[in-house]
Amino acid sequence: MATLWNKGVEASKAVDAFTVCGDRVLDLKLARYDVIGSKAHIKMLESIGLLTSEELAVLTDGLDAILADIEAGSFVLEDDVEDIHSQVELLLTRRLGDIGKKIHSGRSRNDQVLVDIKLFLRDEILAVRSEALTLFATLQSLSEKYKDVLLPGYTHEQIAMPSSFGLWFGAYAESLVDDMYLLGAAYRVVNRNPLGSAAGYGSSFPLDREMTTSLLGFDSPVYNSVAAQLSRGSSERAVASALGAFALTLNKFAADCCMYMCPNFGFISFPAELTTGSSIMPHKKNPDVWEIMRGHCNRIMACENEISMLCGNLAHGYHREFQLLKDILFPVLELMHDCLKMCDYMISQVKVNGSILDSPLYDTMFTVEEVNRRVLSGEPFRDAYREVGIEVNEGRFVADKHLNHTHIGSIGNLCNGRVAELMESAAAFV
Repeated sequence: MATLWNKGVEASKAVDAFTVCGDRVLDLKLARYDVIGSKAHIKMLESIGLLTSEELAVLTDGLDAILADIEAGSFVLEDDVEDIHSQVELLLTRRLGDIGKKIHSGRSRNDQVLVDIKLFLRDEILAVRSEALTLFATLQSLSEKYKDVLLPGYTHEQIAMPSSFGLWFGAYAESLVDDMYLLGAAYRVVNRNPLGSAAGYGSSFPLDREMTTSLLGFDSPVYNSVAAQLSRGSSERAVASALGAFALTLNKFAADCCMYMCPNFGFISFPAELTTGSSIMPHKKNPDVWEIMRGHCNRIMACENEISMLCGNLAHGYHREFQLLKDILFPVLELMHDCLKMCDYMISQVKVNGSILDSPLYDTMFTVEEVNRRVLSGEPFRDAYREVGIEVNEGRFVADKHLNHTHIGSIGNLCNGRVAELMESAAAFV
């Protein structure tokens, strides 16, 4: 197998198979970023005299040709090539001769992998941001559309107080704001440049790390070379934590939808083509999408812990276990994209039941409203509470369903505009 680290002794096929695992497939996601990082690196090498301007031009053209292959989908990782970094260098050397071997000067595979992953994660974060903003806009639109449609609120999964679809949809929109703050924090962790830290202890070449930082659009270098290597696992865990926040929001929303779709509730429904049926019960409209989403989100939330468990108890510096981070995080990123997009697709077709409160089943959720009316008329709260409680127990309570909720964030004052401003600010991390 072609490797960057080959010193004349080949690893056995069993060792190769065990240590490489599925890394070669996952590496294809990093192909374009390896080329982008290499282009910045060779431009810096030319600036410090390790490449001539002619060599830089030839290498840049060669890397651009490889990037064009990647974008066209014709780039492949050959069977006997270990990883994406080896493949790019091998292609350059085949096409350009020995000049292709010069791109690795002043660089280790450690900082090469690190910069590839950070560039990849940066784009993944921006994709999650875009998907979350789309979902946020849909939720806010539904909140406004159904702001006057009342909905039972629950505590302990028991009927509690009046809520509304405006509150319900709007609540999940605002939850996405908090999730977005965490995504922005993850972006700031990721968006620092490790290139030039080499294997974790710097280089005797006079590398211009500020230059590669600027060329690659990072906020700053990870200044300390050892700290750059310590960021392996730390960056992934920060991203996983942010994904876990979004996953928790979607998980709860999916659980609500499963419950509200149940005919015992009948609060919402979806077109038949968005539900599934039973092999023996012709009446069934199962919430399979929401159930699968709920399960996927639990898996996403577990990712941060899995990364922590993998990276714990390791001394500083590189360890081969770090390779497994891609196997943990990359599939979870795909799940996050799928869940955000599917949630928006589903709720854009939701049907809301506007006559839920016609049922006397929900009359008792207006007891607090009645207590408050009596308090406003001068009765002590404890007396009013006891009187209404007795009326409920004796079957004499008559619900007055008129509501007058005006404070910030209540049924009559959703503040969706202010929440939109918060989201705009939270999402402005680039």
